[in-house]
Amino acid sequence: MTSLSQRIVFLFLSAMISGCTSINEAKNTVTGWVGVSDTLETSKPGTVSSGLKYAASIHVTGYVDQRKVGNPRYLGEMTAQVSGMSGHELLVDQDVAAMATEAIKQRFDAEGFRVGVSGAIFEISGVVKELTLNVKDRDDVSIAIETTLKEVANGKVVWSALVTEKANRFAGVSGNSKADVMRYLDKELRIVTTKTVDAVSASLMASRPELFNLTPGTRPIPGVTVFVAPALPKITAPVVAAQSAEPASTYHPQAGDKNGLLLVNSNPSRANVYLDGVYYGLSPLRLEIEPGVHAMSVKLAGYKMFVEKVSVRRGDNTEVDVTLEQ
Repeated sequence: MTSLSQRIVFLFLSAMISGCTSINEAKNTVTGWVGVSDTLETSKPGTVSSGLKYAASIHVTGYVDQRKVGNPRYLGEMTAQVSGMSGHELLVDQDVAAMATEAIKQRFDAEGFRVGVSGAIFEISGVVKELTLNVKDRDDVSIAIETTLKEVANGKVVWSALVTEKANRFAGVSGNSKADVMRYLDKELRIVTTKTVDAVSASLMASRPELFNLTPGTRPIPGVTVFVAPALPKITAPVVAAQSAEPASTYHPQAGDKNGLLLVNSNPSRANVYLDGVYYGLSPLRLEIEPGVHAMSVKLAGYKMFVEKVSVRRGDNTEVDVTLEQ
């Protein structure tokens, strides 16, 4: 046997001995990934923000794992050969519920929501009902995550839905590797979180358009079974006259005018102004509206809502200065 052949045989035998040692050591623990790490390493949080930040702010609480499994890091079974792995159970390096929570946070942030800010308007919570990945003749993924959106101020549920995703694939001619399996799981989990955030956004844009500066609208999203959703706002707002370029101080209503002028200033500015439950715009606001007594509310994230009745007189100015309290 040549020297080169002897060296190849030696390296092969060394690798076999090393592999057997790893397998024997794995028998003392829950069967899982072997190699550099005995668990599937999930992707670490990164900066994925779109840069666009809506006024809609969200606090995400930890999701709860309701799967009927003994190990919170358990994913599924492995009966097909995967490069760099051994055993019959797939595990991740963190609890599955924590992985789902982080994925939801990143997706809301990427969509332009303010996530984790003080004084958030909404709270997101949820349960992981199913999250499995079985590597057999095909790689089989099944995910079912229920999410609930509440208003922090009153605890009211404004949106709730179960989002599901099922998929499978052939590993391919070259077979699976540890990295391939993780990428596949990331892809399917991203589909679920994207559906969730898209559905929440569509509902909130319809019911709270002032938080997005967008035209209200809803759209169906495949794989989302909605349990609770906010009702569409009633289009009952009177027509708001176009604001004149001249300063408010130079406006002079005439005695024969049908409407009156309402000026709303707030500290801080750019607060949401509502009259009789209808959103009109951000302060400072200048409105030409019908005379009478109107219920006015001024809202700004992180501050207490200001509520007051204002009397608008025909052909006259009514100015309201609001100081919001934290």
